[in-house]
Amino acid sequence: MTRHRAHHSGPSLRSSSPLRVAAGTVLALGGVTALLLATQPAAAIGTVVPLGTAAPYSVLGGQTVTNTGPSVLEGYVGVSPGSAITGFPPGIAAEVHAADAEAAQAQSDLTIAYNNAAGQASDDLIEEGDLGGMTLTPGVYTASSSLGLTGPVTLDGQGDPNAVFIFQIGSTLTTASASSVVLLNEAQACNVFWQVGSSATLGTGSTFVGTIMALTSISVTTGTTVDGRALARNGAVTLDTNTFVSSECEVVPTPTPTPTPPGDGGDNPPGDGGDNPPGDGGGNGGGDNGGGDNGNGSGSGADYETLASTGPSVNVPLLVAAVGGILAGAGLILTSFRMRRVSS
Repeated sequence: MTRHRAHHSGPSLRSSSPLRVAAGTVLALGGVTALLLATQPAAAIGTVVPLGTAAPYSVLGGQTVTNTGPSVLEGYVGVSPGSAITGFPPGIAAEVHAADAEAAQAQSDLTIAYNNAAGQASDDLIEEGDLGGMTLTPGVYTASSSLGLTGPVTLDGQGDPNAVFIFQIGSTLTTASASSVVLLNEAQACNVFWQVGSSATLGTGSTFVGTIMALTSISVTTGTTVDGRALARNGAVTLDTNTFVSSECEVVPTPTPTPTPPGDGGDNPPGDGGDNPPGDGGGNGGGDNGGGDNGNGSGSGADYETLASTGPSVNVPLLVAAVGGILAGAGLILTSFRMRRVSS
């Protein structure tokens, strides 16, 4: 009697092996790609440039400051190490500092601020050399040589009043007549910084926003309005019937959690409900009524600090998925080779 071997209609081990290899390869490559994405460094986040004692100055020059016409400066005007400031009056400034200790310290702090802005990691390279017509989100922007502004540029704070915009410019900054910098969605002039490798020129009748920190000189032409500062390290600042305003920076505070004192509800200090100080509910000093938000003592008034928002340098969920994909793919490939050996 002749015996016949049973035949299965499904694919053989040998035929399924290439499919497993292909599937494993796809999974492994996908995992490697995800791993590369997960471990990409976080985007650079611009931080506020510390101006120090240079902050109160609307205009600060290295050698001279020259004004023509009735310019009005809400802040100080100063010069150091040079000593010549001309045109005040008719120009008006909050204070004038010519080659004194205050101006010298402001120049020293300006150098620190300039280097800070120049040293921050860049988010994007401005290859066009012209910001006119652009809308930019918070970040650090770099122009390797000159940068122009031929029309309006919009800085979109995306609802964050602490958003920072930094422009690193290799050589010159030049704005056209009637050009403008427009703030949108909570962006603030106090958080906009222009670090200029040589000199800056603001065109006639333009509206400019932010702090200019130029290595050499700054020329602000007729009728230009600046919400910010014109600070030149080594050269001159020239003005002609200009208006400088200094918008106050609104910083959104984050409450600092206050630890609960021991003895909550106790009758003696420092219990929250105690009748004697420093109980939070007491009628005398130390508590919320005596020395807190409304009192005169040293109770637990609200303390605030501003926290910088930074993103993680590694995307953990994506990293886990990447490792899982690589392991699954490698497992399929290894299983395929083992099955080939068994079938052979």
